[in-house]
Amino acid sequence: VAPTTPVCEVPSSAMTGTVVQMSCKETEGSPPSEYQWYKNGVALLEKTGTGSARAANITYTMNKKSGTLLFNTVTKNDTGEYFCEASNGIGLSQRCSVKRMQV
Repeated sequence: VAPTTPVCEVPSSAMTGTVVQMSCKETEGSPPSEYQWYKNGVALLEKTGTGSARAANITYTMNKKSGTLLFNTVTKNDTGEYFCEASNGIGLSQRCSVKRMQV
């Protein structure tokens, strides 16, 4: 079954240095969807725990299975427009509407 449009939860504003968690979920897809977050139209990299992620200055953890995007400490650089896309290899991938977070 192809995924339906996911529901995204993105805070409209956040204080610098706080923890922010965004979530993305859809329940129709079978097999279960994987989720990819985008910021300003660019796919966010999944942090693999290697040194390259630190070199790229990645301050978040993205879980493709659960759809969560977790910022341990947000900075002004994290301000932007976010959306998430659900896909399971069947039918077209679906994305939620873009939501802006201001830090």
